[in-house]
Amino acid sequence: TDAAKTLGTQGFLALRDLKIHFPIRKGLLKRTVGHVKAVDGVSLNIAPGRTLALVGESGCGKTTVGKGLLQLLPVTGGSIKFNGQELTTLSGSALRKTRAAMQIVFQDPFASLNPRMRVGEIIGEGMMSLMEDARAAAVRDAKVIEWLELVGLPGDSRFKYPHEFSGGQRQRIAIARALAVNPKLIVCDEPTSALDVSVQAQILNLLKDLQQRLGVSYLFITHNIGVVEYLAHDVAVMYLGRIVESGTAEEVLKTPKHPYTQALLSAVPRVELDGKTTPIKVGGELPSPANPPQGCHFHPRCPQVTDACRGTYPSETSLSATHRVRCVLLQ
Repeated sequence: TDAAKTLGTQGFLALRDLKIHFPIRKGLLKRTVGHVKAVDGVSLNIAPGRTLALVGESGCGKTTVGKGLLQLLPVTGGSIKFNGQELTTLSGSALRKTRAAMQIVFQDPFASLNPRMRVGEIIGEGMMSLMEDARAAAVRDAKVIEWLELVGLPGDSRFKYPHEFSGGQRQRIAIARALAVNPKLIVCDEPTSALDVSVQAQILNLLKDLQQRLGVSYLFITHNIGVVEYLAHDVAVMYLGRIVESGTAEEVLKTPKHPYTQALLSAVPRVELDGKTTPIKVGGELPSPANPPQGCHFHPRCPQVTDACRGTYPSETSLSATHRVRCVLLQ
């Protein structure tokens, strides 16, 4: 289809030491007394046509990374390069030109679609704003129909309102809206967590099929390891604002080295006939990003903690060309 052909060129994303800190203000004069270090030195690469899964428990900063690279949140420090262009220095019209190349699918399809707009208007709004060749109503309507059919919905869905659709259908509409401006990268912020299990599988199959047909890259934010195994090419495990392990999906999921990654994988429900697999228990709560523990941030909860873990934050250890871990036990 024409819609598929328009996504032929690919993008490349590189994050280097990305930091996003939020000030803590107190007192009558609202003086800054500290910072919430939601993202504290994250480095990632997303290759053309590949899916990078960003994994971690709620509150670790995954969504903040996604919004930061899209420039939806102010960046405190670091570099974000997309197709060789530094995004953190862009503003106004220059930043607006990059919007079509990077889009987002939000977690909740019930809240991310305007209930007062018809589906055709929702999908066409971005095209009218960011694509000069789609500002004519007839051209825009034809493209809306094409994108709806591509995500598995009939063309006459454009005349309906979001409340007339199920959760899975709404997420298909959100995906069509993101694809409509021909992006090279889509940030998927837990796009299946608000859906029924059976519908989750349909959306994952759709995303995988669209990637094969269109060549679009995904940053897939999730805490569901089962989703990662099915969809991702590369995996980065995040804990308290930092990446603790990264590599290809096979490296991270088959041979996890960081105790936190091992704990996450052990908690995934599986059918084990021999009954030998036992979950790794991680005690305590996720520490506050406003006051992270000294040394390795995971050491207060780590079942393999040593005295060295309480000293300084571990440097990065390369286990292969792609597999990297930050753990004192591997240094």
